[in-house]
Amino acid sequence: MLIKLRRSKIVKIMKILFLILGLFIIWQVIIRLVRKLFHFPAPAFLGYFLDSTLRKKFQPPEKVVKRSEIKKGTDVLEVGCGSGAFTTCAARAVGKDGKVYALDIEPKMLKQLENKLNKPKNQDIKNVKLVKGSACNLPFKNKSLDLVFMATVLQEIPNKNKALKEIRRVLKPGGILAVTEFLPDPDYPFKSTTIKLGNRAGFVLDNVSGSFWNYTVRFVNPPSQG
Repeated sequence: MLIKLRRSKIVKIMKILFLILGLFIIWQVIIRLVRKLFHFPAPAFLGYFLDSTLRKKFQPPEKVVKRSEIKKGTDVLEVGCGSGAFTTCAARAVGKDGKVYALDIEPKMLKQLENKLNKPKNQDIKNVKLVKGSACNLPFKNKSLDLVFMATVLQEIPNKNKALKEIRRVLKPGGILAVTEFLPDPDYPFKSTTIKLGNRAGFVLDNVSGSFWNYTVRFVNPPSQG
């Protein structure tokens, strides 16, 4: 009798797991079809989820910052900062001698980040500059930045090649581009896709870290020829 009860419980658990998996697959298929037809940045109402404790549990900002090699004293650009899930961590990583430029095309996202920076727990952060702008037309001088990073953003950009060329323009020779992707994101690409995009834009692959579900690809901007 005890064995039968255990088997029955296992069967119920398996059914629930398969149901969850099935719903996840259906959601991924539907949302990916929508994203292929309509390209748009993450809407502002998602900002609260993107910067939530749940999201940080599965994609810890400290891990993203470490994999991206964000270091003290560097000038860093975060493309598609959203509501700031990684911004404050990056700001503390570069320290008082560094700078973080938080760029987003959506003003309401930047407003959420501004509110976050004004909270008492973030009063020590004085090195973040909010920038409204497009990844395809970066408002920075040539060879002015040490590092550019983006998390679950590259695939949202309609003209990825143009954006990557802009990033190469503003990065110093030897500067780093770090691209992080996370599978629950509807625009999630395989590692090989991200690597190909970076290579085609002229970047040199430096490192790939993380798992299939949550990875960071790091590139180096080589010196310009001629």
